[in-house]
Amino acid sequence: MFERIKRRSLKKRIDNNLEERDISRINSEMKTLGFLVDEGMLQELETFDSFALDYKLQPKDVKVFSFQEVKKKQPSLRHNQVNNKDFTWKGEIHNQNAMEFLDREFDVLVGYYSGKQEFLDLMISRSKAAFKVGFPGGDERLFDLIIAVDPKKIDDFRVELKKYLRVLGKLA
Repeated sequence: MFERIKRRSLKKRIDNNLEERDISRINSEMKTLGFLVDEGMLQELETFDSFALDYKLQPKDVKVFSFQEVKKKQPSLRHNQVNNKDFTWKGEIHNQNAMEFLDREFDVLVGYYSGKQEFLDLMISRSKAAFKVGFPGGDERLFDLIIAVDPKKIDDFRVELKKYLRVLGKLA
């Protein structure tokens, strides 16, 4: 029962975040890139580091944050990680690293997950990123661009993202 209340609160919080979104910087050129990744889908987060070279960005300008549905028993050295226990039943996030990631004003943020995932949807809606990219099957209101490729084929995604960012004038 508490899980259902928690998910309903998350949906309300998502709706509120969408109403308050600032889209004034949506057409800005990309200087920073963020990834919010579902670790259940992709565990090799180091793969995203190479995006800096592809988009002529400094490695410090590409950040990756991951989500795990359930925290594993083994200790993790990852600081940029959040799990469902970091969310209150009111839809608030109690993870300082997650809040710092979401408060950063990325020029482009990629929600690297597919389908409906309330926790990740909340994080995307809460983010102050100017332009948000996602995959089909989820809440399309969250994203400015949806790329229809298999998320497990990261090289295909890399090519498609670069193509669309160039067309939209986000790449020099």
